[in-house]
Amino acid sequence: MSTAIRNLQPSALWNRFADLNEIPRPSKHEEKVCAWLMQWAKDHGLEAWQDDVKNVFMKKPATQGMEDRQTVVLQSHVDMVCQKNNDTVFDFMTQGIKMVVDGDWVRAEGTTLGSDNGIGVATILATLESNDIPHPALEALFTIDEETGMTGALGLKAGHLEATILLNLDTEDDDEISIGCAGGVDITSTGTYTPEDSIHEGTTGLKIIVKGGAGGHSGMDIHKGIANANKLINRVLLEVLESVDIRVSEIHGGGLRNAIPREAHALIVVSEQDMKTLEEAINNTKADITAEYKTTDPHLSISWEREKTPPQALPEDVQHVLLLAIQTCPVGIHRMSPDIEGLVQTSNNLARIDVGGGDVNIQCLNRSSVDSEKGDHARSIEAAFTIAGLTSERGGSYPGWTPNPSSSTVEMLRELYVERYNEEPKVMACHAGLECGILGTNYPEMDMASFGPNIRRAHSPDECCQISSVQKFWDFYIAALNRIPKR
Repeated sequence: MSTAIRNLQPSALWNRFADLNEIPRPSKHEEKVCAWLMQWAKDHGLEAWQDDVKNVFMKKPATQGMEDRQTVVLQSHVDMVCQKNNDTVFDFMTQGIKMVVDGDWVRAEGTTLGSDNGIGVATILATLESNDIPHPALEALFTIDEETGMTGALGLKAGHLEATILLNLDTEDDDEISIGCAGGVDITSTGTYTPEDSIHEGTTGLKIIVKGGAGGHSGMDIHKGIANANKLINRVLLEVLESVDIRVSEIHGGGLRNAIPREAHALIVVSEQDMKTLEEAINNTKADITAEYKTTDPHLSISWEREKTPPQALPEDVQHVLLLAIQTCPVGIHRMSPDIEGLVQTSNNLARIDVGGGDVNIQCLNRSSVDSEKGDHARSIEAAFTIAGLTSERGGSYPGWTPNPSSSTVEMLRELYVERYNEEPKVMACHAGLECGILGTNYPEMDMASFGPNIRRAHSPDECCQISSVQKFWDFYIAALNRIPKR
């Protein structure tokens, strides 16, 4: 695996990416990778330090002839989204990512790849270790916990950076230059109930399984109409209830807030005499759902298997209001931007559901480039679960990055792209959560732009990074360093 990756071009970038992927680096568990970065800097004779929240900083002087250029911050985050297929045995806390070359793409075996934002980190490291890349004075900023709270960016204080330009390397299309992004807020709705005994003569347990959804980034992919497994398992239950009396024992689905849930399951109790009717009802719903999602989620499946009758289930009244609340919870696009064509302005991802044993925990990620609309949409989400008797709390709120179309750095990158590729890049805001808006609160005079190579299905086990696009990105990036203006 490692040999095939290390033989790719540009060699320095792919080798640093391979090094990085040997180190476990889940969000909120970046200790190993940060220690590795600090040692790496020491080994390469670079000035390096960490701040109070454990972001890593490095410095490298300008190469000969570039001393009069503006100082540049190269910025990427070190953590990765950890998602795997249910049938993949893998421990993100102890194992390195198993990568494979698949034609023009690099993938992982049953897990996320970590190209978001490992390719950016590797690019910075390849630059810092080089002896033949002309560049201005560089400051590197490796932030922590971007994926689950923006902790590193939010904790960054003024005074650590002197640069006037920041290049964020976390965009996932090689023909885009990002100049703005959405903000976000986590919503967690919780509650308790008293389970009822569910073991009665003539009943059986049944596990209904939704899997094979395409998944993806809950910001960048939200406009694609990808199936949300949590909404689908709830739909199956509600439609079955129109024909058969069932009792729900457990519902579990999804994982991380920033990943569209691909898999979910429910454990139910049903009378043996109703099994035929139940199977017919599930089959009817299955046929409808798979037809609806045949384009976006061609591998989506709905199945069921017998289980022992679970000892407890939700009371009927709790089951009723909870399923209706999940049905009511808004998912996907709430509003498109009226000002920027094609840009999702506000959305919600119903990311995780855990119901069982007397506890309910439902997690959403609400995104918007308009803070006031983000707050209003959050109230709609909370309202659905408040009516069901749950308590909702907000956390991890972060601001959006307001576009600056007159940015001199953006214009430099645009002109360079046109020169190299004879076409206009897409200069645009995105619906993902980039760190630039947060970083700008302590460095308001810093001019910022973001770009990167083609990465597809980020935040899912289908994540892949295009080899030819990485070469294109690298060439453009090196040219951009050469184009940095004088002070």
